[in-house]
Parts: sequence; structure tokens; C-alpha cells
Amino acid sequence: MQPEEFQQALAEHGIALTATQMAQFATYYAYLIEWNQKMNLTAITEEKDVYLKHFFDSVALAFETDLTTDRHLCDVGSGAGFPSIPLKIVFPELDVTIVDSLNKRITFLNNLVAALHLDGVHLYHDRAETFGQNPQFRGQFDYVTARAVARLNILTELCLPLVKKSGYFYALKAAKSEEEFVEAKPAISQLGGKFITEKSFSLPVSGDERHVLIIQKTKETPKKYPRKPGTPAKQPIK
Repeated sequence: MQPEEFQQALAEHGIALTATQMAQFATYYAYLIEWNQKMNLTAITEEKDVYLKHFFDSVALAFETDLTTDRHLCDVGSGAGFPSIPLKIVFPELDVTIVDSLNKRITFLNNLVAALHLDGVHLYHDRAETFGQNPQFRGQFDYVTARAVARLNILTELCLPLVKKSGYFYALKAAKSEEEFVEAKPAISQLGGKFITEKSFSLPVSGDERHVLIIQKTKETPKKYPRKPGTPAKQPIK
């Protein structure tokens, strides 16, 4: 997917990118490739693949929810900024918080945000477990996203405590897994969530499958969650 194809594909979904936004995506790609030589940000480096599998894939979340209003989104384990930075470029009014456990990635994102001249992006070097226990952030976000950083039962414990009541957690997955969903049901329930639906779509050009699991926060998460760093992965809720 070339940049022009990316622009056209989003236009078909009612998202019209300006010349400024297209320039921001071009800068994003340049920074990603430059910094990827110094640290491991992504295995996907061809321009056409980055625009398809990172940029389009990230913005596709907007096909499932309204991001055009003044909302607060937290991206857990964002890595190189996906999906939150592409969403921020497309929806400048979105207030974005990114938390990542690797300080090198936060350094990259700080430089990227400055280069893209983005306001309303807040970057934190922290573990999701401790971040979710911080009163400043707990239960404060309309939307929380995580893009394939762990199995769903673990992701739910890392992300749902950050969602405000009636807000949503979006788990972005490359593959459908009924087993993973069944495994996560106890965690979703115990943490105050309600599974709403799973949206599936195929990427243009490649036809690769993508899945978005949508979980709404209907009750406050018990105070003991998330547990200490490392515990959710070692002892997932059953």
C-alpha cells in the first residue's frame, strides 16, 4: 500500500486526510526507519508494508468507534506508537496517553511527537500494573487500546482498570482465537467488564485478517487489580 493508496483507502471509509496529515505520516515513516536502525521497533520496514500493516491497521479502529469528539485514549504497551499515534494524526482532538515499560521506546516516541508537532500526547515509562494502580490514571480513560502485546486474559487485567465506567477497552488482534476469548471470560467479569462484540475485517491489498474485541467497563474494577508487576502474566485470572 503506497501512501496515495493509504489516503484513498481511508477516504473510502469517510476519513479524508489533509496534505499536512499525509506529511506527518511521511515523517512518521522516516523516523521509524531511522530509529529502527538503533533499536528494535518493528520487523516491518518496507514503506508499503508500514502504511498497510501499521498505519492503516491502526486507523482502522476508527471504523468501529467515534473518535471525532474530545476523548481520552490510553494505549498500553504502545511500542512504536501503534495504534495511538496514527489515530492522533487523523483525529488531532483526541487526547492520547501512552504507557510503555521500555524507556528507549518512550525516548523514540518523545522525539516522534515533537517532530510531528502533536499536542495532547502524554508519555509514561511504567509497567501497566503499577500505572493501573495510580489514582491519577485509574478509571480515567474513555478508551484503552492494546495491540497484540499479550493474551486477552492478561491484557484485560492490564487495561480494564484504566477504563472509566461506561468506557471501552479495545483489544486489537491479528488472529481470531475462540480459546483465548473463553480463557479471558473470568477476567473480564471479575474486572468489571462486559464483552460487547468482536469486529473482524481484512486489510486491503494483503487480505490479512484483523480482529477488534470490544469490552465495556460496566462496574468498577476491584482495588486489588491489577496485581503486582509480572503477576498477571505468571498467574492469569481463571
